[in-house]
Amino acid sequence: MNKAKKKILIIEDDQETLEVLKTILEDQHFEVVGLERSDHILQLVEQHHPDLILTDYLLWGMNGGKICSVIKSHKDTSHIKVVLLTAYQDFAMSFGTFGFDALLSKPFEIKKLIKTISNCLAA
Repeated sequence: MNKAKKKILIIEDDQETLEVLKTILEDQHFEVVGLERSDHILQLVEQHHPDLILTDYLLWGMNGGKICSVIKSHKDTSHIKVVLLTAYQDFAMSFGTFGFDALLSKPFEIKKLIKTISNCLAA
């Protein structure tokens, strides 16, 4: 029996980082959608039906913490796993956890990224 690929929605406004993340995750057999903006996160989730959202904290428009809070506070999306990426872990954490399922500091090791995502999806 062939398992359906898990879908990951990446929100990252740095194009180079976005492309690297997409390549890494596609090589791990995930279905990946990458976006640079997230102004209407619930509409994006409804459109793409991700199993996990990987978002940078510092973004133009809605930041990754707010994205996570919106997803986790809505009854139809609260089950979606959210991994927050940040180069400023202390800064991001000073505002609370936002309900994210995991936090990865930039720069990150590829093995740690994959393990974190796999652990979130298995939970």
